[in-house]
Amino acid sequence: MSKVYFTKEITPESLIKIYEKLGVKLSGNIGIKVSTGEKGSKGYLKSELIKPFVDMLNGTIIECNTAYPGARNNAEEHLEVAKEHGFTEMGKGVEIMDGIGEFKIPVNKGKHLKYDIIGEGFKKYDAIVNLAHGKGHAMGGFGANLKNQSIGIASRNGKAYIHSCGQTEDPELCWQVKIEQKDFIESMAEAATAVADYLKEKNIPIVYITIANAISLDCDCDAHQGDPVIADIGIFASLDPVANDQAFIDAIWATHEEGTKDIQERIDTRCGRHITEYAESLGLGSTKYELEEI
Repeated sequence: MSKVYFTKEITPESLIKIYEKLGVKLSGNIGIKVSTGEKGSKGYLKSELIKPFVDMLNGTIIECNTAYPGARNNAEEHLEVAKEHGFTEMGKGVEIMDGIGEFKIPVNKGKHLKYDIIGEGFKKYDAIVNLAHGKGHAMGGFGANLKNQSIGIASRNGKAYIHSCGQTEDPELCWQVKIEQKDFIESMAEAATAVADYLKEKNIPIVYITIANAISLDCDCDAHQGDPVIADIGIFASLDPVANDQAFIDAIWATHEEGTKDIQERIDTRCGRHITEYAESLGLGSTKYELEEI
């Protein structure tokens, strides 16, 4: 049973406090994986909330380009969006990891992917913080740590490979390929597990934090992201991404608000909850957890 820490307070101080509660002192060149948010979106993690944490670690915000057309599918424009959203003014700034290339890592278990393709810049880091924004998602049902580690760390071509469930690496073709939704969810879990295996092999520590605020039905990758449908929940932190995602999902199911049924429907119509059980079957983590509120 994994330990998940939780706080209802969503402040710069509580973010630092919950990280410290994990008991892992990250050092060296630290990459902090955050979604920079599509141009026009509004739910991405704001500078005033995460900057003190990023500055404390002297970390670099790390991202990869998108597979879909938009303002973040090339490194130059992506950096401009990151600047507009305040990410370049914290820590060591921002690196678009596939702006300098990409490399393949093996998928050791799974049914859909033979490998994962991630940004070349990922090789630079001695430690990783998977800092996710918990919200809904049009394709995945919801986005938190597992999505942030799979689609988020994949290069543009890697994203196409995951979205097509291993059928193509071409971002122009991946949206035309026919897939089963459940297979896409499983492909994300396989990619997330591949990243965890790579880090374990390299003896690179990683911690998982999800900030559940501005919880809309759509992802920060949506330029027309809607308003939140339920109230802010809090911050979750763990050394287990499966447990952390499960705790976030369980917290959504425990809400009883006007918009609760909408986000539950968004998640379940996309087979979203399947990602934690499938990731558990791959050995990435546990859906069973002990929640400690701080």
